[in-house]
Amino acid sequence: MNSEKVIFGFFITLAATLNFGFWTGEMDRPELHNVWELAAAIVVSLIATVLKFGDRTQLGAVHLATSLVADVQLIAGAIIWSWSAQQPGGMTGEHMATIVSLSGGALLANLISVVLMISEIITARR
Repeated sequence: MNSEKVIFGFFITLAATLNFGFWTGEMDRPELHNVWELAAAIVVSLIATVLKFGDRTQLGAVHLATSLVADVQLIAGAIIWSWSAQQPGGMTGEHMATIVSLSGGALLANLISVVLMISEIITARR
């Protein structure tokens, strides 16, 4: 068993599951979405991105691209969260819906990355 591939798969899958955990729930209800879960999703997504830098294949480039998309969307969500928390009205349902929408886009990018990883495993077996 290749420990590098295990670590790579672990962080890709963890990034997707943390993002899914944050994304789940009604979009406009801030009490259903935890800021620490978003922070954890960002940190793990960034770690997964760093792990993808070593792969020089075409598939590796697509892995890196999907990871960068997820990073940008999650960080944008965190910026909106920080900004809205400083507003006089605080976090509104509209702000939270925007953050959750960005998280949904990142989740899609994470799922594409997981599918690519699985397809790479399947083709390597043949």
